[in-house]
Amino acid sequence: MQRYEKYKDSGVNWIGEIPEHWEVVKLKFLGKAIIGLTYSPNDLCSENEGTLVLRSSNLLNGRFVYGEKENSYVSSKIPEKLKIRKNDILICSRNGSRDLIGKCAIATANDEGNSFGAFTTVFRSDLNNYLFKILNSNIFKNLSGSFLTSTINQLTIGNLNSISVPIPPLPEQQTIATFLDDKTTKIDQTITIKEKEIELLKERRQILIQKAVTKGLNQDAPDLRMDRISDGENNPEILKSSKSRFRQMKDSGVDWIGEIPEHWEVRKLKYFIQNLEGGVSVNASESESAEADDFGVLKTSCVYNYYFEAKENKKVFENEKGRVSCQVRKGAIIISRMNAPELVGASGLVLEEYPNLFLPDRLWQTVYRNNISFDPVWLSKILINKGFRNYMTTFANGSSPSMKNISKGDFLNITVPFSPKSEQTQIVSYLEEIEEKIAKAISLKEQEIEKLKEYKTVLIDNVVTGKVKVV
Repeated sequence: MQRYEKYKDSGVNWIGEIPEHWEVVKLKFLGKAIIGLTYSPNDLCSENEGTLVLRSSNLLNGRFVYGEKENSYVSSKIPEKLKIRKNDILICSRNGSRDLIGKCAIATANDEGNSFGAFTTVFRSDLNNYLFKILNSNIFKNLSGSFLTSTINQLTIGNLNSISVPIPPLPEQQTIATFLDDKTTKIDQTITIKEKEIELLKERRQILIQKAVTKGLNQDAPDLRMDRISDGENNPEILKSSKSRFRQMKDSGVDWIGEIPEHWEVRKLKYFIQNLEGGVSVNASESESAEADDFGVLKTSCVYNYYFEAKENKKVFENEKGRVSCQVRKGAIIISRMNAPELVGASGLVLEEYPNLFLPDRLWQTVYRNNISFDPVWLSKILINKGFRNYMTTFANGSSPSMKNISKGDFLNITVPFSPKSEQTQIVSYLEEIEEKIAKAISLKEQEIEKLKEYKTVLIDNVVTGKVKVV
């Protein structure tokens, strides 16, 4: 890309040099910053009875997202100035996470009429289409973070108004905005494609796990049963050959399992698991994880991704160390007994020793029966397959639509397919090889996405500060 012919010092560290004909102007001279609506829990109401109040959780990748988990509606009368207008820039000005301060989104006509919460700030200006490119840049996010103190994560209106930004002549603003809209849209479209490819890989992994743990490794078996080989009745040689090549299947009697190899059995989980032990809730840090010498209590998120993540824990406060119970054990399967409906029963196998990690009351870990020979890794694959997870949610109960739980009795009485130990070993070996390949493919695509995001960030930063000339 080209550079401008002449540059001058902007006098602002974060901006550096700018084209000679550009200006540097504080935001307070370009528009008006408005702090969001303050409301109480008593003001909350149903969708049909109130006004939607957008929060920082509604801001994603420069746009507004709407969903059941993000939406809040209030019944109180909303002043006109606190109703969103087209091209308003909504900025996260206060949050528990410092990294989220400064993220923003620009409103479209579809967002008009909604309000915004007190932890957000609207910036309203005639130049918003161009200003959004600056405020959505990585440079601005880093700059807004410099105003935060150690005691409170907040970008005040005073600090926001004091921020200086580079302003080119209006025709260049329009050219820059159009250029960035085109480029970033194409980058975002490519990112979306790659994200969908990752989801397809994850779906493929689930399909392979489901087939392996319910049908075995002979993938032809379900469709090539003896009684489906039409020539077999009249051709003994074909019948004999078929017997050596394909195993017969039988109905498991369980909907989520379907047919299984004829020599397999079905067993309830209590056949393998003697008990499900859990911990207790203790006071712990919401922002710090346990270090080597600390005690940590697991978060339910430690099993969200179909495997166990030890880093998903909270550092236990010193005066609470005596209350922790149920130490995490290598070889046990950690299970979420209470969670959002789609995450009830999420689980993961513990592969290493973690002497300083403990369970909260919302997680279980398995205690196996000593007299039953089976591979715990094989059992963990059954518990993470999609068919099992979907079936298990039918047992989840609770009055809250966003929080469900499952009882020990219901969980241990779920029926699963039971293959011979030698086949369990083969299934585990096969799945670990497959999962490793898929994990590598996912990792490569994630790296590609990060590079695209980095390129997008650098592009925006360079263009809005005039380091490159848009023609």
